[in-house]
Amino acid sequence: MGISPVIWIVWAAFATILASLLIYRGTLLQNEDDQIYLDANAEHQQHEQELILNRAKKLTPYVYVASAATVLMGLGILIFIVMQALKTLS
Repeated sequence: MGISPVIWIVWAAFATILASLLIYRGTLLQNEDDQIYLDANAEHQQHEQELILNRAKKLTPYVYVASAATVLMGLGILIFIVMQALKTLS
């Protein structure tokens, strides 16, 4: 087994993590409401919305890291493929 399958497996792991984070963030923000709560009775709903937004904000750095890792691994794979093609041509 060469290095190529290992690179693809690592890239697939990063891509799976990224997809999982995006799906989780999407399900969190699905319940978010874009409204202003002016009534004192709606304090509970406002608190729930703030909790949802805080959870989504906590995920943002992980989404950025997973996105960067996936893109960098993709570029690494592309460079690896080009280098292999250049070796076979020469």
